[in-house]
Amino acid sequence: MSAPASTPKGERRRAALVAAAAELLTEGGFDAVRHRAVAERAGLPLASTTYYFDSLDDLVTAAVEHQSRAELDQGRQCLDDLVTRNRGVDAQVDLVLELLLGPQHDDRAADAEAVLLRYERLVATGRRPYLRPLMRTLSAELNELLTEIFARSGKSVGAAELERLIALVDGAVVNALVAVDPEPRTAAARMLRIALT
Repeated sequence: MSAPASTPKGERRRAALVAAAAELLTEGGFDAVRHRAVAERAGLPLASTTYYFDSLDDLVTAAVEHQSRAELDQGRQCLDDLVTRNRGVDAQVDLVLELLLGPQHDDRAADAEAVLLRYERLVATGRRPYLRPLMRTLSAELNELLTEIFARSGKSVGAAELERLIALVDGAVVNALVAVDPEPRTAAARMLRIALT
């Protein structure tokens, strides 16, 4: 962490900027994360983004990590709750899709848009080499969590099988998005349910 953020005030400001950037990233993808937009969202002066971060790439990296860690923490909470919940195929499908596609929105159109934005971000990381080390770390943590979800549900899934299941979900989602299917999550759930039964 850089020196300017070493004070409590600096920590709060830096955290506010990261949270604001993560929100913008989730809402509009990488193009939405700009110095001015982040500062405005955080309610801080424009110069604060360059004061607390060496570059926009550093801010984007912090935002991606912030958002991803929040989702992994939520997944771990769901995993802890799995002990007292139904551990059948439907519960597995719901948990896996929440981790891979994000939380489900009540509104179908909003959910489809959120899934589309998520996949746009995932694909766009390929054009940002500075994100690759972080994405490898986060992917490994996600895979561990998914493996544990299956294990606690009574299904042993090896690395190759997990890779196949993730690819199945990704393929179903992309096919649904290409076909302008208003419910890509439903398409992914259907394919995953078939694979797990």
